[in-house]
Amino acid sequence: LKAAAAGMNPMDLKRGIDKATIAIVAELKKLSKPCADTKAIAQVGSISANSDTSIGGIIAEAMEKVGKEGVTTVEEGSGLENELSVVEGMQFDRGYLSPYFINKPDTMVAELDGPLILLVDKK
Repeated sequence: LKAAAAGMNPMDLKRGIDKATIAIVAELKKLSKPCADTKAIAQVGSISANSDTSIGGIIAEAMEKVGKEGVTTVEEGSGLENELSVVEGMQFDRGYLSPYFINKPDTMVAELDGPLILLVDKK
């Protein structure tokens, strides 16, 4: 920002940042070591959780269950114990666009049989 404020061409600055980003990512990929087994994933998870091995084990178990392409979500709980729950299929945590989507009012759930889903990357 200081360079742009000093009169440097913002497009040249952006191109320089893009080139530096590519170089840094390439260097990080050379230095990285893939986590191939559950033990390595547990170690990385433990380090990320401030050396808490129980949380590292839960992370490794979650990664083992969902696989490389799966999605994991960490949520704050109200209890004293850590727990792992695996959800099969898709789950949306944003609520309903309209309450008319709910087809089971007793449980406030919208269960669809054979739905057609359109995924886009635009609004």
